Amino acid sequence: MPALSDETPVTPPPVEPPAEGNANGSGDRFEPLNIAEELKDSYLTYAMSVIVSRALPDVRDGLKPSQRRILVAMNDLGLGPASSTSKCAGIVGETMKRYHPHGDMSIYPTLVRMAQDWVMRHRLIHGQGNFGSVAGLPQAQMRYTEARLSQIAAEMLNDLDKETVDFIDNYDGKYREPLVLPCKFPNLLVNGCDGIAVGMATEIPPHNLREVCDALIVLIDNPDSTIEELMQKLPGPDFPTGGMIYGRQGIYEGYMTGRGKIILRARARIDEEGRTNQIIITEVPYQTTRNALAEKIGELVRDERIKGISAIRDESSARNGEPVRLVVDLKRDADPNLVLNQLYEYSPLQRTVSIILLALVDGRPRTLTLKQMMEEFLRHRVQVIRRRTEYLLREAKRRGHVLEGQLIAISSLDEVINICRHAPSRAEAKERLQKMEVASAVLERALGSEAFVALQRELGTLATYRMTEAQADAVVRLQLGQLAALERDEILKEYGELRQRIISYETLLSSERNILDVVRADLVEMRDKFGDERRTEILDAGGEINVEDLIAEEDNVVTISHQGYIKRLPVKTYRTQHRGGKGVSGGNTREDDFIEHFFIASTHAYLLCFTTRGQVYWLKVYEIPQASRTSAGRAIANVLSLRPEEKITSVVPVRHFEADKYLMMATKRGRVKKTALEEYSRPRAGGIIGINLEDGDTLIDVALTQPGDEIVLSSRNGMAIRFSESDARAMGRATQGVWGIDLREGDELVGMVVVDPEAFLLTVCENGYGKRTPFGANAVEDEPETDAEEGAEPELPAEPVAECEEPPAPRSAMRYRRQKRGGKGVRDIRTTERNGPVIGVAAVRETDDIMLITVQGMVNRTHVREIRIVGRNTQGVRVMNLNEGDKLTSVAKVAKEDVDETAPATQPPPEPTA
Repeated sequence: MPALSDETPVTPPPVEPPAEGNANGSGDRFEPLNIAEELKDSYLTYAMSVIVSRALPDVRDGLKPSQRRILVAMNDLGLGPASSTSKCAGIVGETMKRYHPHGDMSIYPTLVRMAQDWVMRHRLIHGQGNFGSVAGLPQAQMRYTEARLSQIAAEMLNDLDKETVDFIDNYDGKYREPLVLPCKFPNLLVNGCDGIAVGMATEIPPHNLREVCDALIVLIDNPDSTIEELMQKLPGPDFPTGGMIYGRQGIYEGYMTGRGKIILRARARIDEEGRTNQIIITEVPYQTTRNALAEKIGELVRDERIKGISAIRDESSARNGEPVRLVVDLKRDADPNLVLNQLYEYSPLQRTVSIILLALVDGRPRTLTLKQMMEEFLRHRVQVIRRRTEYLLREAKRRGHVLEGQLIAISSLDEVINICRHAPSRAEAKERLQKMEVASAVLERALGSEAFVALQRELGTLATYRMTEAQADAVVRLQLGQLAALERDEILKEYGELRQRIISYETLLSSERNILDVVRADLVEMRDKFGDERRTEILDAGGEINVEDLIAEEDNVVTISHQGYIKRLPVKTYRTQHRGGKGVSGGNTREDDFIEHFFIASTHAYLLCFTTRGQVYWLKVYEIPQASRTSAGRAIANVLSLRPEEKITSVVPVRHFEADKYLMMATKRGRVKKTALEEYSRPRAGGIIGINLEDGDTLIDVALTQPGDEIVLSSRNGMAIRFSESDARAMGRATQGVWGIDLREGDELVGMVVVDPEAFLLTVCENGYGKRTPFGANAVEDEPETDAEEGAEPELPAEPVAECEEPPAPRSAMRYRRQKRGGKGVRDIRTTERNGPVIGVAAVRETDDIMLITVQGMVNRTHVREIRIVGRNTQGVRVMNLNEGDKLTSVAKVAKEDVDETAPATQPPPEPTA
């Protein structure tokens, strides 16, 4: 054929015309279908295939199809407990060839799992070679490993050849496979099972064989037993890796309803010998590998989620009897109990195990209770025993029938020999023997009186009897040696034993109670033969250690900087100083950063953190990193899940979320909002809405209130308003609130306090001046509202060098009268050039201490009693000496019982003269 050049035209092949009857040429080969109906049918077929043939175990033997097929294939190969091991590659090939044509990638891992003692409570396969380890190392390839059935697996396969279960054709019809195994013990409960099907999943934990058998015996003896009574024998799961279960409620719910959850912890101890403390982990939770656990702990240490760990070592050695030994070295100042509980909280050292008692019952998925699961197993065993007994009875009767023919032949030996001698063939001899009549007396003499009576009950009373075809066939096959007198005695002995067995079989089948007694005996045998001690300890919920129980409850100073760095440290870190002291450093802030939030809270308190977006985040005080007094702290974004544009504006310590408490919120523009505290008790990790804010408005303070309280709002320009908490109605979280004070142009709120009639309102200004004024215990009556400021404000020097003695104030100026919310309020303090604007307020008592903090990070702790009591409309006195260019930024109160009176204090500065 000549080659084609680029210019050679290519002729396309001829196109055949479409077939008649269909324009697209398809004839009648295609049928239009509704895609929705087809998908529904096809998906249902797929789902049922996964549920029934792949993912879920049968309630009777506790095996998935792939597991069952592997065991049956090994049984076919003769790989019993007494045999030598065989290559796993051959086992996988035989399984795939006979029963499971889905590839070796699914068969071999299933075989390996059944040989791992940290996965199966009782291994079904005895493996030789590398089958992986609890450390998480993979198994060797199947061409290197060998296996055989374990002893307990052989008990599952016992009586398989006695027609005890149904068989079906395999995938190609060449072999027969059992639908279920006889299974002498409740494998589903003992070894457990987990699997994910379509739209459903199962999670059945393993249990102790001895306890399961005892519980089944209780159920056999008393079918009306309750789950509570069964749990006295079977208290809960027993995992092959040991560990500790905390709480019994989850177990009870799982057994009662078929669904529950339990808390499983690894076993660890604290070793305080030597120079450093150690945590020794000797057991890992079920389905957790040793290497994965060590890796996760290392990751937590690197991320500083767990502090106090200096190193972690794996000292495990199966040869030394310690398959798990992880050593966690602690730093010298670390609390071992706290670190251990942090490991339980953050690492796989503790995990939640689900209980989902879902299994196939009569080919359908069903969620069962513990009692129902046991009843299904007993029903299966009763059926197995009945079918086995019926099979043995049939075989015994068949053999007895043959022996009867042989005994007849021996009793009529001359006649039988004469028939066989003159018969032209064996077939003819059989026919003649069947026609031979045997007198009843001869038959009675041959069988014995008791057997003859039993035969008459079966066949009826006859004068003569004839051989059946089976008996005649057995007679013609007799050898001459079997006609000896000794052989006749052996046949009579065997026939007698058969008669006794037949009687016992018939007695057994006459009552289900008799069958249950056999099941009970089998369970006792399995318990005594394979039972062992419980490995998993079950502890009452009351014994559970809470992290908070290991943390001393004490007040801590919590600081949050402008750029979002947070830390905590004990209150005693700051020594008490006299009024006017220089203070100590409360923290080295970064360049262009300063302390913005500064407050005192218990280590066990919750912090409700309100942000510029009106979100609320939830945080425990002890979860805040503890740092030194001079450190900057940790970025709050690493502690809370803040968004990049969010910033903390207010933090409220809350010990308990009480029903009669409210959160009163105040915004920079003068709005207030009251919401029930309970509405903030369950925030999500990403925060919840705390308040809706208008554009440009921010949250400046949040306080806890209760009915009967009164609120004081203070503004930057020195105005204050006092009103009843009930004036603000309770609202939902996602609201803006109502007006609390009518602010003048350029003014804004800086603080809010809850009135204490026996206390004082402490007001502090930016330049280090402040005052305390009584709220006024007798000033609770409502007074008319006025827009004018009370009292004229005298002209003062621009910047006096010394504090001025204020003249005694009139009574009206010594109290904050109650008004309706939304008014302009009264003058609280003069915001002169000396004082500067107000930066904060607090409700204090005579015995309280306060802490003052500056932009440069200086902190001063001062007794409240050293600050003079003056009227409202005054300038106040110096409360803290500031460095040049420094400004006060925050004030916080310290409770008297937390004051460290033993700390050295500086002398108070002399009062300056006017």
